[in-house]
Amino acid sequence: MTMSNTGGRRKPPTIHDVAREAGVSRGTVSRVLNGGHYVSPSAAEAVNAAIRKTGYVVNRHARSLITGRSDSIGFLLTEPQEKLFEDPNFNVLLRGCTQALAAHDIPLLLMVAGTEDERRRITRYITAGHVDGVLLVSSHSGNPVAQELREAGIPLVQCGKPMAPGSKVSYVAADDRDGARDMVRHLLSLGRRRIGVVTGPLDTPGGVDRLAGYKEVLGEAGVEIDERLIVSGDYSRASGETGAERLLAQAPDMDAVFVASDLMAQGALAALRRAGRRVPEDVAVGGFDDSAAATEAVPALTTIRQPYDRISAEMVRVLLAQIGGEDPAAVILPTDLVRREST
Repeated sequence: MTMSNTGGRRKPPTIHDVAREAGVSRGTVSRVLNGGHYVSPSAAEAVNAAIRKTGYVVNRHARSLITGRSDSIGFLLTEPQEKLFEDPNFNVLLRGCTQALAAHDIPLLLMVAGTEDERRRITRYITAGHVDGVLLVSSHSGNPVAQELREAGIPLVQCGKPMAPGSKVSYVAADDRDGARDMVRHLLSLGRRRIGVVTGPLDTPGGVDRLAGYKEVLGEAGVEIDERLIVSGDYSRASGETGAERLLAQAPDMDAVFVASDLMAQGALAALRRAGRRVPEDVAVGGFDDSAAATEAVPALTTIRQPYDRISAEMVRVLLAQIGGEDPAAVILPTDLVRREST
């Protein structure tokens, strides 16, 4: 570290100090800091060792003035704020994206837009250049955020398939339809035939695809689809409880229920207990997500595991590639059936 001429106070190390310590040019250090393109492995190693030795820290503000980038990414949740704390899936995704970006030394900015006013404010903030790209989580049909950001030229990756037909927005999603198919096949294999479903919101891709998978497997098995066995929820625990109550009222002979999220399944279990139905003896219950809600439930939930670590990592990878100039991409990841005590 260099010393100032007044008071002996240490000045923070500069890129020149790193170059001198590494025995390379300032330009080589700059290239290493901006991705390591056109730098030999030995030079990159020397620069990184010099950075560690000198304690050099990138001045992000100065670099942003040169590159025109903010060196930060937005994590945008288009749901009411309480959903962030109630639904464990959002926290898992947020943590995974934060960790994936940390490997690139890029901070993540959390933004929540649950109302029309919040959406407008945050869209203005993003399009003003305060973030280099956006990881968009939970986008309902009719929500214009993805299209507005894309039209503004903002790099964007959505968690879940876009609802709009022909959309060119990048996305990463679990295979919701195939996961639902696996769950319903499992319930049928147990000899259950009166299988109810509490769907997710039908203005979201997960809600639509999980219901489609349910119907497909019943049709393939020659089981008549009874509309009395289908109710919708909104992924909240309360909607799962209300949904199970409706199913019991409409189809009291129900012997299994596929609930399209673990949190809703917790609510369904409460409704079944209150109605005197034993799980799984009287009614087998299957969830979706393999979130903390699945293992905390009593009995523990058989569920469909979404690979959240891979989803987070792929969202970050696709977004950084897009920021680097690559075309939009789509990634669909497989799910797994996890058997526990509820079936």
